[in-house]
Amino acid sequence: MIIELEHIEKTYGSGASQVPVLHDVNMQVKEGEYIAIMGPSGSGKSTLMNILGYLDTPTSGTYRFDGEDNARAGDARMAAIRNKKIGFVFQSFHLMQRRRAWENVALPLLYGNVRRSERRARAEEALRQVGLEDRISFYPNQLSGGQCQRVAIARAICTRPKLLLADEPTGALDSKAGQQIMDIFDELHAQGMTIVMITHEHAVAARARKILYIYDGWLKEEERL
Repeated sequence: MIIELEHIEKTYGSGASQVPVLHDVNMQVKEGEYIAIMGPSGSGKSTLMNILGYLDTPTSGTYRFDGEDNARAGDARMAAIRNKKIGFVFQSFHLMQRRRAWENVALPLLYGNVRRSERRARAEEALRQVGLEDRISFYPNQLSGGQCQRVAIARAICTRPKLLLADEPTGALDSKAGQQIMDIFDELHAQGMTIVMITHEHAVAARARKILYIYDGWLKEEERL
């Protein structure tokens, strides 16, 4: 198992102002699985994603990632896990406008102290994987929305992470660009990438092999063939 959540609870605030968000969440993800998480606004899916990505910590419960229990890791440990083992793709591309495509892709490697020549080579390799070998030196304002999201995916995979987390990856795109992005996710999954994706689109979730539904902080799942 790459992900094991046991009895995860998350509550914000304290005393009379406490707001419970996640309730007794149990979840397992095997290496190489492709999972979609669906739920209405306010259901807790973004909180769950933040915990999976070490952007937040649970109030209680156990989170084992890649065999280690780091549910309450300190900030430095959480940052190291995010940099080396987890790739993120968001609805907003979060690209730096004054950096070329390959420089945006190479940023996690820069933070990981990888030497410049290797950063460039690995960034270009990742851009080729998402079909942007002819846009390596383009700036974000020279790219379409779909191309910007492909740069963001390349950035997420350039560190060769154990897990790819995607939060509404097609939410800002038209249907054609969205399908192209989902084709890339299919290819990454076929290559063995573990993917957990939040989406509100049933057609997007249908690409996954398992769908998890979250309502009012309670999680259930539906197996798919």
